[in-house]
Formats: sequence, C-alpha cells, structure tokens
Amino acid sequence: MSLLNIILQAASSSNGLIAIGAGLGAGLAAIGAGLGIGKIGGSAMEGVARQPEAAGKIQSMMIIIAALIEAVALFAAVICLLISFNMA
Repeated sequence: MSLLNIILQAASSSNGLIAIGAGLGAGLAAIGAGLGIGKIGGSAMEGVARQPEAAGKIQSMMIIIAALIEAVALFAAVICLLISFNMA
C-alpha cells in the first residue's frame, strides 16, 4: 500500500485530517528546533574562534538559549499530541 493511499484513507474522515495536521505540526516543531540549535552551535563556534577568551560566556549563553528553544519545541509537540489525542 502506498503512502498516498494511506494519506487518502486518513483524510476521508475529519479525525484523519486532525491526526495528519497534528503530526505535521509536531514534525515542523522538531525541524525548527533542530535548525535553531544548529544555528546557535555554528554561531557559538565562530564566536569562540574569533575570541577564545570569551569561550566560557559564549558557552553558557549558548546552553541557555538552546534550552529555551528546546522548551518551545517540546511545548509545540505536546500541544500537537493533545490535539491528536482529543480528536472529536
């Protein structure tokens, strides 16, 4: 059975559309968090390369910002799961 057939069967009811939307939302939240943390890591490496004496400050700020991004992504994933579990 192809993926298109599975999606069409799921979309035949409103519950299927809710599940598809919740899954897409959780996936987008995970992708966004990965991109954000990757950007932070790259920028931190550039900053340390330019000013090695500031490595401690840069690392601590990087960890705090990464934690905030993870919190937002986790919140988005939980909301998507709540939507999918509370299908009407």
